[in-house]
Amino acid sequence: MPATVRSEFSLALNQVATERGLDPKIVLETIKAAILAAFRKDYGSDELDLFTVEVDGDTGEAKVLKEGKDVTPPGFGRIAAQTAKQVILQRIREAEKQAVLSDYQTKIGSIVPGMILRFHGPNVVVDIGRTQAIMPVSEQNQGERYHLNQRLTFYIDGIRETPRGNEIIVSRASKGLVEGLFAREVPEVAQGAVELRIVVREAGGRTKVAVFSKQSGVDPVGSCVGQKGVRVTAVINELGGNEKVDIIQWSDEPKAFIIAALAPAKDIDVSLDEATKTATVKVPEDQLSLAIGRDGQNVRLAAKLTGWKIDIQGKAGTKPEVEGVVTPEAAVTETPVVEPASPAGGEKKAEEPAVVAEAPAEPVVEEKTEEPKVENPANTTE
Repeated sequence: MPATVRSEFSLALNQVATERGLDPKIVLETIKAAILAAFRKDYGSDELDLFTVEVDGDTGEAKVLKEGKDVTPPGFGRIAAQTAKQVILQRIREAEKQAVLSDYQTKIGSIVPGMILRFHGPNVVVDIGRTQAIMPVSEQNQGERYHLNQRLTFYIDGIRETPRGNEIIVSRASKGLVEGLFAREVPEVAQGAVELRIVVREAGGRTKVAVFSKQSGVDPVGSCVGQKGVRVTAVINELGGNEKVDIIQWSDEPKAFIIAALAPAKDIDVSLDEATKTATVKVPEDQLSLAIGRDGQNVRLAAKLTGWKIDIQGKAGTKPEVEGVVTPEAAVTETPVVEPASPAGGEKKAEEPAVVAEAPAEPVVEEKTEEPKVENPANTTE
């Protein structure tokens, strides 16, 4: 009979520990703490610090000790079991949550699938598998509309302390989401053959990605675009469906890199002031609006991408829509202005850069009426 008792208790202890990913010793310590709490509640004493509890890990038999002597009251086992039940469950839940947080601590900087469970004020509560995460307003893509049971891909931004305990923070606005999606959709990126050298993003509006490859025969731009644009289109769909993604060949030659970063504008003349790290860019009148972009978005992202201050000037005295020098710092701190795509399907085709993928007019949360349009450059390997 004792062997049977020992087997049942040990099995239950190990089952609880295994199911919750805990160390059996932690569960046993939790049981001890719960039994001691029950004793203190029903058998008050002025010398509580002198009492300890021992639990046999094989039989589950519990004893209350005072200075090493067994002082377990008669019938205490039944009272202790009733009182300790909730304490045990609570301690196990806390230990389980800590184990989950430790697991997700190693996943910070990666992407995970998730489902929107509910809205907590302006924040969104997301089911990411073993636990729930919070997506605060600052990490939401303002170009998207969220609804219950919506399945999306999220970027794990970090873990923060709150009055309610530690919370996992996920994001739909971070550039890390773009990096993770390209690593998932482009094998060359995942394997390291293609490097995402720089990624800059205004969520819901536009993202610029500078790509590079050290391996001969590997076209970094073509790898990220994919055959008929299938890879970049998959990324765009995951970003909500209405965000443009410009894929640019990275260059260590500043003039060439600035020209590429200002796509879709063409026929650009660039002169550099190394002392102030300012690029004076002269653009033809018919290309000026393209270089600047809607609400200055294109030139802001280009400044952030290249790290150069950009002073756009129109050729032949043309006055630009955005006056002054756009600095990388301004590009970082300025709040992006995201406008919805036009009913006709977004901006005019002529306004797209040489390497750009344009998403459908409707966001991903709505039913799509048309497939995303992808324009590939003439020199892109499909």
